[in-house]
Amino acid sequence: METKPANGIKILCVEDEHFISELYARALRRAGYDVTTLLSGEDGLRSALKDDYDIILLDLMIPGITGFEVLRELRAKAPNLKAKILITTNLDQEDESREEIEKMADGYLIKAEFTPRQLVEIIDNVASGNDIAPQPTET
Repeated sequence: METKPANGIKILCVEDEHFISELYARALRRAGYDVTTLLSGEDGLRSALKDDYDIILLDLMIPGITGFEVLRELRAKAPNLKAKILITTNLDQEDESREEIEKMADGYLIKAEFTPRQLVEIIDNVASGNDIAPQPTET
């Protein structure tokens, strides 16, 4: 039984690892977010251009067109896109490609460095109109 989201914030999660996608979606739905999950870059791009999302969680390494290509396409085809785009990745890129990604995206998250609960805190922060919090650190 699906409940209506309490906060009205729509999130698109483009993540090819089903387990991770479900982990994120479950935590975010419990926090009152309306979450759509998709597994491929093509589906994610199509949905992001068609629907009105507030936040997009975009994995870099997805089948078909990559998350990086989706990000480029979104910025080119929808320059006034209101959605905040947060990159999620297992890759800690230290080169100019990360710089380019960070210029186009609203946040860059390394999956191994946050829990689903911390993701909810990050999304709460972004949904409140704040910049993304610094990357969570181990305690």
